[in-house]
Formats: sequence, C-alpha cells, structure tokens
Amino acid sequence: MRVDRERLFGISLVLAAAIFWGVSGTVAQYLFQNHSVTVSWLVVTRLLVSGVLILGITLIKKDRNVWNIWKSNWLSLLCFGLFGLLAVQFTYFAAIEASNAATATLLQYLAPVLIVIFVAMKLKRFPTRTQIIAIFLALIGTFLLVTHGYFQELSITGSALFWGIASAFALAFYTVQPIKLLQQFGSFVVVGWGMIIGGIGMSFFHPPWRVEANINITSIAAILFVIIFGTLLSFICYLESLKYLNATETSLLACAEPLSAAVLSVIWLQVSFGVSEWTGAFCIISTIVILSRVKEKKKQFLVKERKGA
Repeated sequence: MRVDRERLFGISLVLAAAIFWGVSGTVAQYLFQNHSVTVSWLVVTRLLVSGVLILGITLIKKDRNVWNIWKSNWLSLLCFGLFGLLAVQFTYFAAIEASNAATATLLQYLAPVLIVIFVAMKLKRFPTRTQIIAIFLALIGTFLLVTHGYFQELSITGSALFWGIASAFALAFYTVQPIKLLQQFGSFVVVGWGMIIGGIGMSFFHPPWRVEANINITSIAAILFVIIFGTLLSFICYLESLKYLNATETSLLACAEPLSAAVLSVIWLQVSFGVSEWTGAFCIISTIVILSRVKEKKKQFLVKERKGA
C-alpha cells in the first residue's frame, strides 16, 4: 500500500509540474495581449529571478557544486545558458506572442523528433520503424496545426511558424547538450546557473530595469505566476517526481503540458481550435508517447529533461 501511495504522489507531482508549465504559457499569452508585456522583458525577468531562487535553494542545501561547476566546465555551462535556456525561453515566448500558447507549445514538442534525427545521424544509422512512424505522425500533426488541413495557406503567421520551429530546435539542444553537466553536478546547479547566464546575456539587449508592461495588481500576479509556478515550483515538482516514478513515466505524464495549454487557451482566451488543430495536437502528443518509450543505445532521449522554466 505504501508503494501505491508513493506512486500516486509521484504522479500528482509530475502532473502538477506539467499543468503549471502549460498554464504559465497561457498566462504569458494573456500578459502579451492584455498588459503590453514584451517578450524580451518577460524572458529576462523570468530567467534572472528564477535563477537566483533556484541557486538560493542549492546554497541553503550547502551544495558545493554551486561553485565547483565553474572550475572546468565554464564553457559548456555558458553554451547551455545562452544557446539552451535563453534560446528556448525567448523562442517559445516569441511563438506565443506571434500565435497562441497552445500552438507554440505543440510546435515546441517537435523537439523529440529532432533529437531522434540527430542521434540517428550521430550514430550513422537509419531510424527504427517505430521512430519513422513517430516522425511521420509529427509531420502530419504539424501540417494540420499550421494549415487547417489545406495545402494552399497557413492558418498561422510565418513568424509564428518560424519561432515555433526555432523553439523546437532550441529545446532539442537544451535536452541533449547538458547531459554530462546534469549527471555530474545535478539539475538545480546546472539549471540555476543556466538561467542566470541566460538572463545576463539577455540583459545586454533588454535590461530588466527597463520595464515594458502595464503594471498593476493583475499583471504583477500573472508575472509572479509565470516565475513561481511556471518555473520554480514546476521544476521542483518534476524533479521530485523522479524519486517515485521512472523517467519514461514522467515523460508520458508530462504530455499534460501541451494539452493543458490548449484547453486553457480555448476556454480562457477564446483561441479558435478546430477539428484539424485538435487532430494535429493528438498526432504530436502521440509522437511524444511513442518516442518516450524508445531507447537509444545506452541512453533514453526524453522530451522533458526541460526547462527550468
């Protein structure tokens, strides 16, 4: 009975993390549409504040890796912060601003397909039959999502498609690049520093003190939700769930993220989502389910070794 309770607790944690991530994307869309918040300012603020909070937790835990990581891994950490965390955050929010949270999240979830292709090229072998099916489903899902099923026109803007696909590439890099760092120093240290590095890098283009938003109680509450629930608590819940569930199970349950983003966007922000979009969403989520069960040589490549964000 104890095992069942622990498993239920783990399931609750990963579902909470996924829903927080999905909802935070919709809240970001609300901020862009109703409070004139700019992508650059939200990204730099989220990265810096979240990074400080996460590193603060590691310092309270007296984790020596907070400083040791800089002794011989500074270049890899800088790449992760700038081309991983900053890139995935900026492209994702830019895709939301150009379209909506549901479409942006689903396009970002094409990352596992890119990882499969990358691994196949690196190992110089053709993808397996299961992987080919997953890639085919992803292509169909993307087509339905961005065209309404019609070849002659896009149902989203060109910029939305660009940022969405860019977000998938950024997430693929974010997932694969820091594997050794995560194994050696732990997620809190790597992601905490990555956020701060990404935030500092973004500060050169948009300083956090240059506020571009209509600030009131509602917008402050929404911004705090994106930072605290959509970043800090979701990150902690996801990592804690790994104590009770295996990585494959957490990845499958984390599919609740694009689903929650889609449902909330439709209900709250009145985003138009027809049969073709829902069918495309189903295809892309099916891709995640299939690929999360596929094991590569000695390693299982997963969508959600994600985004402290």
